[in-house]
Amino acid sequence: MTDASLTGPRAVDSIQHAYMAQVRRKRLYGGLALAIFALLMVSGFNLADARNAGGFWDGLHNIGDYPADVLSEAWEKRADLPALMVEYFPALVETINIAAVSTLLGASAGLVLSLLATRGLARWPRLIPLFRRLMDIMRAIPEIVIALVLIFVLGGGPVPAMIAIAIHTAGALGKMFSEVAENADLKPVEGLASTGASWAQRMWLGILPQVAPNYVSYALLRYEINIRASAILGFVGAGGLGYELRNAMAWGPGRFDEAAAIFILLFGTIVFFDQLSSRFRNRLTEGA
Repeated sequence: MTDASLTGPRAVDSIQHAYMAQVRRKRLYGGLALAIFALLMVSGFNLADARNAGGFWDGLHNIGDYPADVLSEAWEKRADLPALMVEYFPALVETINIAAVSTLLGASAGLVLSLLATRGLARWPRLIPLFRRLMDIMRAIPEIVIALVLIFVLGGGPVPAMIAIAIHTAGALGKMFSEVAENADLKPVEGLASTGASWAQRMWLGILPQVAPNYVSYALLRYEINIRASAILGFVGAGGLGYELRNAMAWGPGRFDEAAAIFILLFGTIVFFDQLSSRFRNRLTEGA
């Protein structure tokens, strides 16, 4: 028998009432979350402004003074900019090399970690949580923190920057690689296992051909990020173009033309590699 209470206008009203109650509940939760977020933002801003030496609102009108000084001095000495760009080109090459080597090392380590941390593919399934937490730690610590510790141990130069970026890259790419590998077809792996193939052979022949385009795409995207990171790490003495930029900015007026030349080099390099890697990634993902 069909319950009469579940049919007719009364049932429609009941369903509508339950739906509206659920909508109001979601709106309430969303409003509370938004209010908490706004409260945290305001309190965090007030705390940062109170601890700031000058104060945000007091110094807001001066925000354009430094860029204006750099641009005016660079315009006055614009004839010297090409020579300065040639002078700092070796530092740019060093920055690119830091990013390239760190990306290669980090991607290689991330590849191994991703396969060891993927369910259904891991060599030691019981150790999957260990490898996942290891990747979490590697990408949770900022590159600049790792670089500062390594500079204290190894001294200034490109090596600390390379190691710091490689560690962070391994954690970040390992996470993304693992998510891609989880969606791979396991039938080739099972077929290789039936022939007595080792774990490394199953991964090399059964999994990597499936995930290689996505892996390369993610690695290229990370390379773009690492170019920026290597330039930033130069500010803490890790060498490269960032180190030269810090020195030029520290001297202040009189060397702003050098800072402008470095900015142009860095901006042009980032745009160039961004466009190059984007085209290559599109060709990989689209199969062109």
